[in-house]
Amino acid sequence: MTVAIPAGNEGLIPHLVCDACADAIEFYKKAFGAEEVCRMLAPDGKRVMHASIRINGSAVFLADDFPEYCGGKSQSPQCLGGTPVTIHRYVENCDAAIQRAQEAGATITMPAADMFWGDRYGVVTDPFGHVWSFATHISDPTAEEMAQGAQAAFSQA
Repeated sequence: MTVAIPAGNEGLIPHLVCDACADAIEFYKKAFGAEEVCRMLAPDGKRVMHASIRINGSAVFLADDFPEYCGGKSQSPQCLGGTPVTIHRYVENCDAAIQRAQEAGATITMPAADMFWGDRYGVVTDPFGHVWSFATHISDPTAEEMAQGAQAAFSQA
């Protein structure tokens, strides 16, 4: 019997346009320990029409850029001049996750630091223009402590 929601795909699934998708899959394997689930090539035999990977058990869908099906407009972050979306991951060791991503080719856009909300937190941009943040929860500040920390952080900006 066919099920409406395939097992392992119950939550929100990011769907990333990558140029080139095959290279992105290999990067995500190296940088984040991704496991490739499937890959379907387009009829041209070159571009990836759909791929699925798992990072820490969570699904991520990927595809090459297909501007010819998007009103002639490219959809990759490089062509759009960036992305307003950040994919966030809690990890056991924020610094190690960021270092692994950097060694695989990501650019550190915010080095890991202890944050007022109780996480050690940092951000990288992958070679395909997608932004990933990493955090390790390190403390449980009160609402008052977080408000004070936010005030101090924003006063320095």
